[in-house]
Amino acid sequence: MRHRRQLESCPTLFDGYLAVDWSANNKPKRGADSIWIAACGWGGFSEPRNPATRMKAMACIEALIKSATREGKRLLCGFDFPFGYPASSARMLTGRDGWEAVWSRIAELVEDGPDNTNNRFEAAAKLNAAFDGDGPFWGHGLKHDIPGLPRKKPTWGEHLPPNRRHAECEVRKAQEVWKLFYPGSVGGQALTGIAALERLRHRTGAKIWPFETLGEGGTHVLAEIYPSLVEPAPGPEVKDARQVRAVAAALERLDVQGTLAWHLRAPQNLPSTVRTEEATILGMQDPKSFQAAAEGP
Repeated sequence: MRHRRQLESCPTLFDGYLAVDWSANNKPKRGADSIWIAACGWGGFSEPRNPATRMKAMACIEALIKSATREGKRLLCGFDFPFGYPASSARMLTGRDGWEAVWSRIAELVEDGPDNTNNRFEAAAKLNAAFDGDGPFWGHGLKHDIPGLPRKKPTWGEHLPPNRRHAECEVRKAQEVWKLFYPGSVGGQALTGIAALERLRHRTGAKIWPFETLGEGGTHVLAEIYPSLVEPAPGPEVKDARQVRAVAAALERLDVQGTLAWHLRAPQNLPSTVRTEEATILGMQDPKSFQAAAEGP
Protein backbone atom coordinates (compact mmCIF):
# COMPACT_ATOMS: atom_id res chain seq x y z
CA MET A 1 0.00 0.00 0.00
CA ARG A 2 2.11 2.87 -1.28
CA HIS A 3 0.52 6.16 -2.34
CA ARG A 4 3.56 8.34 -1.66
CA ARG A 5 4.09 11.68 -3.30
CA GLN A 6 7.17 11.67 -5.47
CA LEU A 7 7.92 15.39 -5.39
CA GLU A 8 10.78 16.36 -3.10
CA SER A 9 9.11 19.71 -2.50
CA CYS A 10 6.38 18.06 -0.41
CA PRO A 11 7.86 15.10 1.51
CA THR A 12 5.91 13.11 4.05
CA LEU A 13 6.60 13.52 7.76
CA PHE A 14 6.95 9.79 8.38
CA ASP A 15 8.05 6.67 6.53
CA GLY A 16 5.93 4.11 8.37
CA TYR A 17 2.67 4.07 10.33
CA LEU A 18 1.52 1.69 13.08
CA ALA A 19 -1.88 1.33 14.72
CA VAL A 20 -2.12 -0.79 17.86
CA ASP A 21 -5.32 -1.99 19.47
CA TRP A 22 -4.28 -2.58 23.09
CA SER A 23 -5.61 -4.98 25.72
CA ALA A 24 -5.27 -5.40 29.49
CA ASN A 25 -6.09 -9.12 29.42
CA ASN A 26 -4.70 -11.06 32.36
CA LYS A 27 -4.06 -14.17 30.24
CA PRO A 28 -2.63 -14.73 26.74
CA LYS A 29 -5.36 -14.13 24.18
CA ARG A 30 -5.87 -13.86 20.44
CA GLY A 31 -8.90 -12.92 18.38
CA ALA A 32 -11.53 -10.41 19.40
CA ASP A 33 -10.70 -8.08 22.31
CA SER A 34 -6.97 -8.77 22.19
CA ILE A 35 -3.93 -6.94 20.81
CA TRP A 36 -3.83 -6.20 17.09
CA ILE A 37 -1.03 -4.38 15.24
CA ALA A 38 -1.32 -3.01 11.71
CA ALA A 39 1.51 -1.29 9.83
CA CYS A 40 1.64 0.63 6.54
CA GLY A 41 4.46 2.24 4.60
CA TRP A 42 8.04 1.36 5.48
CA GLY A 43 8.18 -1.85 7.53
CA GLY A 44 4.52 -2.54 6.90
CA PHE A 45 3.03 -6.01 6.77
CA SER A 46 0.15 -7.19 4.64
CA GLU A 47 -2.02 -8.59 7.45
CA PRO A 48 -2.53 -7.27 11.01
CA ARG A 49 -0.57 -9.18 13.62
CA ASN A 50 -2.23 -10.60 16.74
CA PRO A 51 0.37 -11.32 19.44
CA ALA A 52 -1.09 -13.15 22.42
CA THR A 53 0.62 -11.03 25.08
CA ARG A 54 1.65 -7.43 25.68
CA MET A 55 5.27 -8.48 26.04
CA LYS A 56 5.28 -10.09 22.58
CA ALA A 57 3.50 -7.06 21.13
CA MET A 58 6.04 -4.63 22.58
CA ALA A 59 8.95 -6.79 21.39
CA CYS A 60 7.51 -6.63 17.85
CA ILE A 61 7.02 -2.85 18.02
CA GLU A 62 10.42 -2.16 19.58
CA ALA A 63 12.18 -4.30 16.96
CA LEU A 64 10.45 -2.36 14.19
CA ILE A 65 11.37 1.00 15.74
CA LYS A 66 15.01 0.02 16.18
CA SER A 67 15.18 -1.33 12.64
CA ALA A 68 13.71 1.93 11.34
CA THR A 69 16.29 3.90 13.31
CA ARG A 70 19.14 1.91 11.77
CA GLU A 71 17.81 2.62 8.28
CA GLY A 72 17.15 6.30 8.90
CA LYS A 73 13.37 5.89 8.75
CA ARG A 74 10.81 7.59 10.97
CA LEU A 75 7.68 5.91 12.38
CA LEU A 76 4.37 7.22 13.72
CA CYS A 77 2.96 4.66 16.16
CA GLY A 78 -0.62 4.99 17.40
CA PHE A 79 -1.84 3.19 20.52
CA ASP A 80 -5.47 2.71 21.50
CA PHE A 81 -5.46 3.84 25.13
CA PRO A 82 -5.44 7.18 26.96
CA PHE A 83 -2.00 8.75 27.38
CA GLY A 84 -2.97 10.97 30.30
CA TYR A 85 -5.42 11.88 33.04
CA PRO A 86 -7.66 14.92 33.58
CA ALA A 87 -6.14 18.27 34.52
CA SER A 88 -4.79 18.51 38.10
CA SER A 89 -4.53 14.71 38.41
CA ALA A 90 -0.73 14.67 38.33
CA ARG A 91 -0.24 16.68 41.50
CA MET A 92 -2.99 14.78 43.29
CA LEU A 93 -1.56 11.39 42.28
CA THR A 94 2.16 12.07 42.62
CA GLY A 95 2.69 15.40 44.38
CA ARG A 96 4.30 16.76 41.21
CA ASP A 97 2.95 18.48 38.12
CA GLY A 98 3.06 17.15 34.59
CA TRP A 99 2.62 13.95 32.63
CA GLU A 100 6.16 12.65 33.24
CA ALA A 101 5.52 12.33 36.97
CA VAL A 102 2.42 10.23 36.29
CA TRP A 103 4.08 8.03 33.67
CA SER A 104 7.06 7.42 35.94
CA ARG A 105 4.84 6.53 38.92
CA ILE A 106 2.68 4.15 36.87
CA ALA A 107 5.77 2.39 35.50
CA GLU A 108 7.03 1.97 39.07
CA LEU A 109 3.79 0.35 40.20
CA VAL A 110 2.57 -1.75 37.28
CA GLU A 111 4.07 -5.22 36.95
CA ASP A 112 3.33 -7.10 33.73
CA GLY A 113 4.54 -10.65 33.18
CA PRO A 114 5.36 -12.61 30.02
CA ASP A 115 2.10 -14.56 30.40
CA ASN A 116 0.05 -11.33 30.64
CA THR A 117 -0.49 -11.58 34.39
CA ASN A 118 -0.44 -8.06 35.80
CA ASN A 119 -1.21 -6.15 38.96
CA ARG A 120 -3.19 -3.26 37.46
CA PHE A 121 -5.89 -3.40 40.12
CA GLU A 122 -3.38 -3.38 42.97
CA ALA A 123 -1.45 -0.57 41.25
CA ALA A 124 -4.65 1.47 40.98
CA ALA A 125 -5.32 0.93 44.69
CA LYS A 126 -1.85 2.29 45.50
CA LEU A 127 -2.53 5.34 43.31
CA ASN A 128 -5.84 5.83 45.13
CA ALA A 129 -3.96 5.89 48.44
CA ALA A 130 -2.79 9.42 47.61
CA PHE A 131 -6.33 10.68 48.29
CA ASP A 132 -8.30 11.28 51.45
CA GLY A 133 -11.29 9.00 51.13
CA ASP A 134 -12.06 7.15 47.91
CA GLY A 135 -9.61 7.69 45.08
CA PRO A 136 -10.66 8.15 41.45
CA PHE A 137 -9.83 4.65 40.17
CA TRP A 138 -12.69 2.18 40.45
CA GLY A 139 -14.01 -1.15 39.26
CA HIS A 140 -12.84 -4.77 39.39
CA GLY A 141 -14.46 -8.15 39.02
CA LEU A 142 -12.27 -10.23 41.30
CA LYS A 143 -13.76 -12.59 43.87
CA HIS A 144 -11.76 -10.98 46.66
CA ASP A 145 -11.89 -7.34 47.68
CA ILE A 146 -8.95 -5.03 47.00
CA PRO A 147 -8.49 -2.50 49.82
CA GLY A 148 -8.47 0.99 48.36
CA LEU A 149 -10.15 0.05 45.07
CA PRO A 150 -13.97 0.27 45.15
CA ARG A 151 -15.97 -2.02 42.89
CA LYS A 152 -18.35 0.77 41.94
CA LYS A 153 -17.80 4.38 40.95
CA PRO A 154 -17.25 6.62 43.98
CA THR A 155 -19.21 9.79 44.58
CA TRP A 156 -17.31 12.50 42.74
CA GLY A 157 -16.34 15.44 44.94
CA GLU A 158 -13.85 18.27 45.19
CA HIS A 159 -11.21 15.97 46.68
CA LEU A 160 -11.00 14.15 43.33
CA PRO A 161 -9.69 15.35 39.96
CA PRO A 162 -12.13 15.88 37.08
CA ASN A 163 -13.92 12.77 35.87
CA ARG A 164 -13.11 13.31 32.18
CA ARG A 165 -10.37 14.76 30.06
CA HIS A 166 -11.05 17.32 27.37
CA ALA A 167 -10.88 14.44 24.87
CA GLU A 168 -13.70 12.49 26.53
CA CYS A 169 -15.80 15.64 26.71
CA GLU A 170 -15.43 16.05 22.94
CA VAL A 171 -15.69 12.38 21.96
CA ARG A 172 -18.66 11.41 24.07
CA LYS A 173 -18.51 7.68 23.38
CA ALA A 174 -14.96 7.51 24.77
CA GLN A 175 -14.88 6.16 28.32
CA GLU A 176 -13.41 7.83 31.40
CA VAL A 177 -9.84 6.88 32.26
CA TRP A 178 -10.62 5.93 35.87
CA LYS A 179 -12.85 2.98 34.96
CA LEU A 180 -10.98 -0.32 35.34
CA PHE A 181 -13.74 -2.87 34.82
CA TYR A 182 -17.16 -3.41 33.23
CA PRO A 183 -18.00 -2.86 29.54
CA GLY A 184 -16.04 -0.10 27.84
CA SER A 185 -13.42 0.17 30.57
CA VAL A 186 -10.13 1.70 29.39
CA GLY A 187 -8.50 2.35 32.76
CA GLY A 188 -6.63 -0.97 32.83
CA GLN A 189 -5.46 -0.46 29.26
CA ALA A 190 -4.13 2.97 30.21
CA LEU A 191 -2.22 1.65 33.23
CA THR A 192 -0.61 -1.29 31.41
CA GLY A 193 -0.10 0.75 28.23
CA ILE A 194 1.51 3.79 29.83
CA ALA A 195 3.85 1.53 31.81
CA ALA A 196 4.89 -0.19 28.57
CA LEU A 197 5.43 3.06 26.66
CA GLU A 198 7.35 4.68 29.52
CA ARG A 199 9.89 1.88 29.18
CA LEU A 200 9.79 1.93 25.38
CA ARG A 201 10.44 5.66 25.06
CA HIS A 202 13.53 5.46 27.23
CA ARG A 203 14.90 2.50 25.27
CA THR A 204 14.25 3.95 21.81
CA GLY A 205 14.25 7.75 22.17
CA ALA A 206 10.72 7.98 20.73
CA LYS A 207 8.78 11.15 21.61
CA ILE A 208 5.29 11.27 23.06
CA TRP A 209 2.61 13.27 21.25
CA PRO A 210 1.42 15.87 22.15
CA PHE A 211 3.59 16.23 25.27
CA GLU A 212 7.03 16.31 23.64
CA THR A 213 6.29 16.95 19.98
CA LEU A 214 3.56 18.08 17.61
CA GLY A 215 5.10 16.10 14.78
CA GLU A 216 8.21 18.21 14.30
CA GLY A 217 11.69 16.78 14.68
CA GLY A 218 13.28 13.61 13.41
CA THR A 219 12.43 11.07 16.11
CA HIS A 220 9.75 8.40 16.11
CA VAL A 221 6.42 9.55 17.55
CA LEU A 222 4.05 7.64 19.84
CA ALA A 223 0.49 8.98 19.78
CA GLU A 224 -2.90 8.17 21.27
CA ILE A 225 -5.50 6.93 18.80
CA TYR A 226 -9.13 5.92 19.09
CA PRO A 227 -9.95 3.40 16.35
CA SER A 228 -13.69 3.89 16.88
CA LEU A 229 -13.26 7.26 15.13
CA VAL A 230 -13.39 5.27 11.89
CA GLU A 231 -15.83 2.68 10.63
CA PRO A 232 -13.84 0.00 8.79
CA ALA A 233 -15.00 -1.72 5.65
CA PRO A 234 -16.88 -4.98 6.28
CA GLY A 235 -14.90 -8.18 6.00
CA PRO A 236 -14.28 -11.62 7.49
CA GLU A 237 -11.71 -10.43 10.04
CA VAL A 238 -12.69 -9.44 13.56
CA LYS A 239 -13.54 -5.75 13.85
CA ASP A 240 -10.41 -4.98 15.91
CA ALA A 241 -8.18 -6.13 13.05
CA ARG A 242 -10.16 -4.21 10.45
CA GLN A 243 -10.07 -1.05 12.57
CA VAL A 244 -6.30 -0.96 13.09
CA ARG A 245 -5.78 -1.67 9.40
CA ALA A 246 -8.06 1.27 8.57
CA VAL A 247 -6.36 3.62 11.05
CA ALA A 248 -2.83 2.78 9.86
CA ALA A 249 -3.93 3.32 6.25
CA ALA A 250 -5.61 6.60 7.21
CA LEU A 251 -2.43 7.90 8.84
CA GLU A 252 -0.40 7.11 5.75
CA ARG A 253 -2.93 8.66 3.36
CA LEU A 254 -3.25 11.81 5.46
CA ASP A 255 0.52 12.18 5.43
CA VAL A 256 0.64 11.67 1.67
CA GLN A 257 -2.12 14.28 1.26
CA GLY A 258 -0.18 16.73 3.42
CA THR A 259 -2.88 17.03 6.10
CA LEU A 260 -1.42 14.82 8.83
CA ALA A 261 0.69 17.77 10.01
CA TRP A 262 -2.49 19.74 10.70
CA HIS A 263 -3.87 16.92 12.87
CA LEU A 264 -0.60 16.70 14.79
CA ARG A 265 -0.55 20.47 15.42
CA ALA A 266 -4.21 20.60 16.51
CA PRO A 267 -3.42 20.52 20.29
CA GLN A 268 -2.03 24.07 19.95
CA ASN A 269 -5.65 25.21 19.87
CA LEU A 270 -6.79 23.08 22.81
CA PRO A 271 -6.54 23.85 26.55
CA SER A 272 -2.91 24.09 27.68
CA THR A 273 -3.34 21.13 30.05
CA VAL A 274 -3.76 18.87 27.01
CA ARG A 275 -0.06 19.35 26.21
CA THR A 276 1.19 19.16 29.79
CA GLU A 277 -0.96 16.49 31.40
CA GLU A 278 -4.04 15.16 29.63
CA ALA A 279 -2.95 14.19 26.09
CA THR A 280 -5.64 13.82 23.44
CA ILE A 281 -6.85 11.66 20.57
CA LEU A 282 -5.12 12.04 17.21
CA GLY A 283 -7.75 12.90 14.60
CA MET A 284 -10.35 14.03 17.12
CA GLN A 285 -10.50 17.56 15.72
CA ASP A 286 -11.63 16.40 12.28
CA PRO A 287 -12.95 12.81 12.39
CA LYS A 288 -14.57 13.17 8.96
CA SER A 289 -11.20 13.54 7.27
CA PHE A 290 -9.93 10.51 9.20
CA GLN A 291 -12.88 8.46 8.00
CA ALA A 292 -12.39 9.63 4.42
CA ALA A 293 -8.70 8.67 4.56
CA ALA A 294 -9.56 5.28 6.06
CA GLU A 295 -11.88 4.58 3.14
CA GLY A 296 -9.06 5.18 0.67
CA PRO A 297 -8.64 7.23 -2.50
